[in-house]
Amino acid sequence: MGAPDLLIVHESDNVATALRDLERGAVASVADKSGPRGSLQLHDPVGLGHKVALSGIVAGESVVKYGQPIGRATAAIDVGRHVHVHNVESLSVDDA
Repeated sequence: MGAPDLLIVHESDNVATALRDLERGAVASVADKSGPRGSLQLHDPVGLGHKVALSGIVAGESVVKYGQPIGRATAAIDVGRHVHVHNVESLSVDDA
């Protein structure tokens, strides 16, 4: 197997980070620090550095990256969907 398409940063994350631009419909390989973790089909194009749902995330549920909640889903997000500002509200306090 070559380099993965998506990287899981922490074992409790429910999203993975794209390591390159990925096209809608692509079957993306997923890995974590231990190695390959399988693959999933993308339902949206995903840009380098953006997130993809590893499991279904219900509206109101935390989006977890780095083992920490980074946002809250504003709508249901299916496996393989792009996770970004269109379906997540930030938990950042930088707006104060």
